Amino acid sequence: QLVESGGGLVQAGGSLRLSCAASGRAESQHTPTIYRVGWFRQTPGKEREFVGRFWWIDGSTRYADSLKGRLTISGDDRDKSVLLQLDNLKLDDTGVYICGADTTGDFVYDSWGQGTQVTVSS
Repeated sequence: QLVESGGGLVQAGGSLRLSCAASGRAESQHTPTIYRVGWFRQTPGKEREFVGRFWWIDGSTRYADSLKGRLTISGDDRDKSVLLQLDNLKLDDTGVYICGADTTGDFVYDSWGQGTQVTVSS
């Protein structure tokens, strides 16, 4: 099971830092059981939007075009969490941020967190 943390109320122009971690899972430090973690966000009336993803195999990332330049996603090998940092926040960044994991390597997100609410205020 995935657990997101770090959401809340943040000011426009500031930065957001979220973490996605697996709960209740023992793992080898050198053998990841999560191949890929993706971040998405959901706002009322809109479809779930891809934010970015982190690929544990080689540490590569992919970001939504609209967020490039403001977004950084990284992996913390100490606890296998995946961190999202979004800078220069805008009101449109408000939403529920959700992480998903590919645990089989077949490029499908098969495990999801509950999401964490982020509200950007002016």
